Amino acid sequence: MRVNTKIAGLVAALAVVSFAAQAAAPKKSDTLIEDYVAEPLPPGFQVIVTERDGPVFADAKGHTLYNWPHRGLRIGSAGDYAGKSACTDERVTVTGGHMEPYPPGLTVPNAENRPTCAQVWPPALADADAKPVGAWSVITRDDGRKQWAYRNQAVYTSFLDHGPGDVLGTTAAGPGGRAGGRNVVGPASNVPPVFTVNSTIRGRMLRADGRAMVYTWDKDQPNRSNCTAKCLNDWKPVYASALAESRGQFNVFEREPGIRQWAFRGRPLYTRAQLLGAPDLNDEGGDVPGWREVYVQTVLPPPKEFTQQDTITGIVLADKHGKTLYVYNCQEDTSDQLSCDYPEAVQDYRLAICGRGDPVRCQQQFPYVPAAKNAKSESGLWTVMWINPNTGRRAQEGQAGAMSVWAFRDRPVYTYEGDLEPGDIMGHQFGESEGLNNGYTAYFIKNVFFGRE
Repeated sequence: MRVNTKIAGLVAALAVVSFAAQAAAPKKSDTLIEDYVAEPLPPGFQVIVTERDGPVFADAKGHTLYNWPHRGLRIGSAGDYAGKSACTDERVTVTGGHMEPYPPGLTVPNAENRPTCAQVWPPALADADAKPVGAWSVITRDDGRKQWAYRNQAVYTSFLDHGPGDVLGTTAAGPGGRAGGRNVVGPASNVPPVFTVNSTIRGRMLRADGRAMVYTWDKDQPNRSNCTAKCLNDWKPVYASALAESRGQFNVFEREPGIRQWAFRGRPLYTRAQLLGAPDLNDEGGDVPGWREVYVQTVLPPPKEFTQQDTITGIVLADKHGKTLYVYNCQEDTSDQLSCDYPEAVQDYRLAICGRGDPVRCQQQFPYVPAAKNAKSESGLWTVMWINPNTGRRAQEGQAGAMSVWAFRDRPVYTYEGDLEPGDIMGHQFGESEGLNNGYTAYFIKNVFFGRE
């Protein structure tokens, strides 16, 4: 197992972390639909429960809704202020100088044909006489048209989403990656106030007190905790107050006289007694035999031909030969912060990073992961697409020179030529800003050290 030199020096720091066991994957019997809090919606709007992002708001056509909250960047800021939309029909053709290494004022690739923000992120328009509904309000765009806003943030659809349940507007890397600051908009998960839910690569993970990962123990019985005595040195029950009431799939039981504990689907809940980080995203409790991380909704497994491999920082998804899989991340340094990580986007950024503009060298350094023509996946997150490797653009099936490749969230996945042994992650964080602005990151199933799921 070999690693990128950026993280080789961290080996000693990981001495306390055991990678002997792979992360305990959620059991298929645990797969369920996330419960959410119903609320009033504008006419035609709906809630769709998606595989990885859970319940999301969608328009009448089933297209997922997103927002773009204003946020500070390395230099300057971008996004929508409350009650306003900064995503317009103006074509941006120069860099904004918000991120390294580009100064402002440089002409972007394919400037004359570059789509506008509103073309990539069509505003969710409202009728001229539309009225506020619950947390939904109506704002006026600069061109006079009305647009829906949720909790005072303008909402949009993504031109990458083709049908109900698609959530392709966010980056392939998902949590921890960058997608120009766009977020999926959805209803609150129906969990008691002590809990929160976060999207991860394996599903919607439950956390307690906004930070700690939550676990169940196989040796417990329905609404009965067998974790006592020495067990409590390592595991802390998620206690419920005297006034706490059952909610949705969560219930309260009495673990001993006068002491109440939360359970999910009747399974007592715990956190680690000693948190390993702040926030506790790098806890490895799920690697302890018999203890399982809790998901209110899990994703379906990746293609069967893929494998899992231990690395210095966690567990990655790998191809059938054990070579780590990578996703490509790209975000333009422009005021509209458009992503460029998908096949329909300009490929100049990717070719510059992986091949100095040479597509042949790019294919050698980060080759596509080939897929059989009839390959299928249980999970809708994984698909097979046809790519012209010389251009990086989508191709027609059977087109001359095209190849069939695996794609995650409609973006191709890759391996790296420098990975020689299973568990190598020499290509991780390859590119600008640790591979997130324009570059590659490993497909971590569980990233223990860096705290990114």
